[in-house]
Amino acid sequence: MSDEVNSDRRRLLGTAIMTIATAELALATPAHSRAVTASSRQVALYFAWSRPDEVAAPLGILEDRFPALFELRRLHWPQLEQFADPVKFDQGVGGFLDNVQLASFKLFADLAASWTGNPVRRAERRTDAGQRVLDAEFLRGVDTLVIISLDSSRTQQWASDAEIGAIRTFLDDPDHTLLVCPHHNIGNTDGLPEDERLARQELEFHHHGDPAIPARQSFSDFGVSLLGGLGLSVRNRFGLRPAKMPDGSPTPLRIFAELDRVGLLEGVTTFTLHPRLPHFERLGESMGKLDVLARQPIDPGAPPHPFTARGRLDFDALLQSKPDLFPGRLLICDATAWTSTWGGVDSLQRFWRNLALLKRSS
Repeated sequence: MSDEVNSDRRRLLGTAIMTIATAELALATPAHSRAVTASSRQVALYFAWSRPDEVAAPLGILEDRFPALFELRRLHWPQLEQFADPVKFDQGVGGFLDNVQLASFKLFADLAASWTGNPVRRAERRTDAGQRVLDAEFLRGVDTLVIISLDSSRTQQWASDAEIGAIRTFLDDPDHTLLVCPHHNIGNTDGLPEDERLARQELEFHHHGDPAIPARQSFSDFGVSLLGGLGLSVRNRFGLRPAKMPDGSPTPLRIFAELDRVGLLEGVTTFTLHPRLPHFERLGESMGKLDVLARQPIDPGAPPHPFTARGRLDFDALLQSKPDLFPGRLLICDATAWTSTWGGVDSLQRFWRNLALLKRSS
């Protein structure tokens, strides 16, 4: 593992708390001085995981699970020692979900509430209290739905026919926006001979350079199955290391502004520097149903990867449904586009604000 990669991770983890503190100061500023008019839109964040299944993942198996909080503390000591007290903080996977994963979405939720005038509606697909499916009851009054598909493939979360139908109805409204947000799929060796699998996984591991990730970690069966039910064949492929500028900031996106019908990317220049970002591959007829709004450059100094071996210098980071597909809008991007932990936050805030303040059609 290179010192450069570890240094980047320490810097980003160390600045995350400062980023949230700065945002809280901005939220405390009177609304009129921020010159933002509340849009009255209702934003919802839906986490598509099954918490009981994620928490119950056996720690003796490395693949296809989140890290436990104590594992992340050990790996990044001393950045996370504020969570060291086992009496106050669950040191298992549940502690990671609450104190690291969910906490990273707080800035988006707080800012979206300040821009819309409505608190963001938040739900987890399955908790100890039961299941919260995507149905008419949950979607009632929602204008903008962000599905965070951070469900480990081991837990087999798939969208039901009823949920797919509810989302189709949601997209029948031209003022509705759906964002389906899978994450990476690293170390998938399906179709490879047994004697080639380990070498392939090593290639992917050295490319992304993140010591917290085992040979295989795949997410997002829920998001991918929902898209499939809507007639969109899309795969979240790999975990690619994004390029950065000499000052450590993300390299600018390649944006196709002529396809941005509602100005979602106005003033947006970059996404995050998360070290493992997926390429969203459009398969079959989906090539004609989805436009690429933005591509993100891959780090040219990263070790080789099968994807870059094909000649690709960037990956498809933001997709949008073509205007005749649904009355509403459907977009696909990585789950970390809504987090504050991985850099690029100033540009991300512009993306979030554009979404929260979308004008209604009438």
